[in-house]
Amino acid sequence: MPKTIALVEDDAAIRENYIMALKAQGYSVNAFEDRPSAAEAFNHTLPDLAIIDIGLKDEIEGGFMLCQQLRGLSQTLPIIFFTARDNDVDTISGLRMGADDYLTKDISMAHLLARIAALFRRTDLLAAPTDQKDELKVGDLKVDVSRMTVSWQNQPVLLTVTEFWMLHALIKRPGHVKSRQQLMDESRMVVDDTTITSHIKRMRKKFVQLDSNFDHIDTVYGMGYRWQL
Repeated sequence: MPKTIALVEDDAAIRENYIMALKAQGYSVNAFEDRPSAAEAFNHTLPDLAIIDIGLKDEIEGGFMLCQQLRGLSQTLPIIFFTARDNDVDTISGLRMGADDYLTKDISMAHLLARIAALFRRTDLLAAPTDQKDELKVGDLKVDVSRMTVSWQNQPVLLTVTEFWMLHALIKRPGHVKSRQQLMDESRMVVDDTTITSHIKRMRKKFVQLDSNFDHIDTVYGMGYRWQL
């Protein structure tokens, strides 16, 4: 059976475009224009994945409320925030509420589809037995590649799928510089240098929130980034 995706988007034109694109990929799509209609549907049947805008009609943070409801109903259902609001406060708030990824509407359709596929892959892997060869440990950092989970000093680090693969690229060879292009390639995304910098900045902040002395993601000016031992 095809995977079911719930799309919660109040802009009719955007909603219809993404319904067509998702259906073309073989997904079943249930679309909603506001929080109340989506909330009622979720109380009866959960989708396999939800894509949610933050601002929904007259509810400026309706998407956040919907995310909290979904997390109360399921701890494992993949949730993507898909919004025009590109700032650290909203991103961190969304991830803290339990979203798996936070994407802005300036990304390509190919990028969104890649994130969806990655989250479905992670959902399938979470149900599989852990293979120790897929676990990486670098100092206080532990990364389970198969389950796509990260911990620092035994505390979970809530990374988006994009951030996870960027981190994975850095720690595979600690001390070696990864260019922005290499990080882009390994995180399966096509963005500009400014967006790469933004992802690195947000990733650093998440580690610093757990450990104020964290300084292992090093900027090598003119070249890229590295995981510093």
